[in-house]
Amino acid sequence: MFRRKSPEAEYAAAVYRATARRARTQELFEACGIPDTLDGRFDALALHAALMIDRLRDEPDGPALAQAFFDAMFKHLDLTLREIGVQDLGVGRRIKIMAEGFHGRALAYREALAGGKVPLAEVLRRNAYGGSPPQDSAPVARLEAYVRQEVQRLAATARRDLIN
Repeated sequence: MFRRKSPEAEYAAAVYRATARRARTQELFEACGIPDTLDGRFDALALHAALMIDRLRDEPDGPALAQAFFDAMFKHLDLTLREIGVQDLGVGRRIKIMAEGFHGRALAYREALAGGKVPLAEVLRRNAYGGSPPQDSAPVARLEAYVRQEVQRLAATARRDLIN
């Protein structure tokens, strides 16, 4: 209880807070068509978190940072579920479902960005819209452009600046 957090945990928590802020930008919901619902917000967070974890893995202590980031994110999601009134007995089950969903999304995004067989636009359509993808391809195209720009931004950002 009175243990000090490791420097990685403190840094990862700060990076998580910055990532969560980016995941709430209105552009994602207005221009890119992600529904502004609980599921849509989780999908926007999962997308940004997956990109950030991949960025953190590029650091010399990347595996530890990525794990600390993941832990900070799910600690926050646990607290959020409790705050919105999910009963204690249901929180663990929901967190497990969210973690599995996050893992699947992160792998799909990583593979698509690496030029895998499923194009990024299709992966986004399947995973970033809270289960309700837009019928029009324009919002998905805007989200794809946003994601590619975000990957470039993260790659060009120094470690110390990831918390901004």
